[in-house]
Order: sequence, then structure tokens, then C-alpha cells
Amino acid sequence: MKSEELQRLTASEPLTLEQEYAMQRSWREDSDKCTFIVLDAERWQARPGAAEESCMAGDVNLFLTDPGDPSLGEVEVMIAEPGCRGRGFGTEAALMMMSYGVTKLGLTKFEAKIGQENEPSLRMFRKLHFEQVAVSSVFQEVTLRLTMSEPERRWLLEQTSHVEEKPYGAGS
Repeated sequence: MKSEELQRLTASEPLTLEQEYAMQRSWREDSDKCTFIVLDAERWQARPGAAEESCMAGDVNLFLTDPGDPSLGEVEVMIAEPGCRGRGFGTEAALMMMSYGVTKLGLTKFEAKIGQENEPSLRMFRKLHFEQVAVSSVFQEVTLRLTMSEPERRWLLEQTSHVEEKPYGAGS
């Protein structure tokens, strides 16, 4: 990731190509991480046969960070393409990942750690009913949390009722 803006918003450091490949292997092989790639559906539909990579907008990740609490997942969203920001991609991606966490992994709590200055992400997670539980001045980040009560669970599943899970593979 070479964009200084994305590095600032995601509190990331630039990686070498070797480090990028190692990270991708980790995402594929580690059982404590999930990732969904976010595609721009308008671009995808406007260009039949286009390579998925040309329609990528960003990603959403779920980390199972606490081995002592398998009901907790940390959600992280990055919409890398500037033209895709502010269009609801991050909200929809976060909702889908959280729904996956609830229905497939049995999660009942979610956290998000957001840079204090990343106002768009803070607004998005608050809109998704997350509440601030901590602030780290050292890391300059805010920790937000959502505990899935039964009404919250119903709300989440209503928000994602249009989502259809499909198998992925070559030619899908």
C-alpha cells in the first residue's frame, strides 16, 4: 500500500513485496482471520468479462483476536479506491462480515480500532451501533464495541437479508 493517505487512515506501514506475499499467505492459511474483497458492482456490471482485480474497491477483515474469548471479533474495513469512498461500500462490507461472524462463527461481540482522526470510519461504526469503550492516546486510536443483543442480532440479519452466499472458484 503506497498511498500515504491510506497508511494514515489505517495506521499501516509500507511493506516490501516479500512482506506483502507473507501477509497474503497468512490471510489464506491462518484460522483466526477472515477477509472479503470489496468489488465495485457498478464497474463489474458495466464491463462484462473484466478481471476482478480491475473492479476492486477495498477489503473488510475479521480477526479473532482473543483466544480466551472466541465470541469476540475485531472488524477492519478499508475502501482503498477514493472514488468508492462515501458511497456505502464500507458500511455494506462491514455488515456482511459481521453477519458472517454471527451466523457462521458464533460471534456475539465486535470491536473496531479506529485512528482518532479517521472521522469517516468513526461515523460509520457508530452508525452500525458501535459504542466507544476506550481511547489510546499512545496509539491515537479509539476502540469501539458492539455486543449482539437479540434485537441487535435481528437488526443485523435484517440489514443483510438480501445477501446471497455463493461458492467462489475459478470461473464462478
